Amino acid sequence: MPQLHTFIFYIASENVIDYPTIRVSNDDIQRTFTNLEHRQVACMVDYFEPYEMIRRVFSLPFKFHLLERIGNNIPNIVFNSVTYLKLWDIDPFKYEFFVRLARAFPFLKNLSIRNIIPPFLDKNYHLRDKDWLSIIEYPHLISLDMERANSYYLENFLNETKTYSPHLTELKVTYYALEIVTNNFTRNETRRNCAEVRQLIAEGPMVYSKDVYCYFPLLSV
Repeated sequence: MPQLHTFIFYIASENVIDYPTIRVSNDDIQRTFTNLEHRQVACMVDYFEPYEMIRRVFSLPFKFHLLERIGNNIPNIVFNSVTYLKLWDIDPFKYEFFVRLARAFPFLKNLSIRNIIPPFLDKNYHLRDKDWLSIIEYPHLISLDMERANSYYLENFLNETKTYSPHLTELKVTYYALEIVTNNFTRNETRRNCAEVRQLIAEGPMVYSKDVYCYFPLLSV
């Protein structure tokens, strides 16, 4: 294709692994694109199960708006164009991950998290409130889907001492988790990030009490 001057692409493939002990690295994939002269290419390899992997290859700078099934393996790249992101992993997301997330996706507007595993279990449970070292800001985030996430992640996103999302207007959760995290809609630390929410999508029986409307003053049912 002699007339082709620019090739912008994003390729993702999901594969079943026959031999889980043999793993493909980012460098292995990178070497297959040596013929693309004067063009930057990046790749991501995620292993979600012993027999499942997702490979992604894309041109730089990244030009697409949506990324799905992203796990802990976020590369050291800034995705300025991405506004819609779906996270999913069987390994827990820790504080360092969310720091990298905010840096990698500075214009993120819609975020969905699917992870039922919290970082701290059993003997390490006492560390869950000591892990968050500073406030992480998501200045453009307007929609947050936590319906399939452990309440640990919901707490960290609503707690103003951990996360600041000044423009959050849509929240999707389970009512049970929301009730626990907000201490029956009385907890002050989680009130600020709920103040701009206009649409609350809750799985499970939702009782719109006076406390709920005080907690979500702009809520429209």
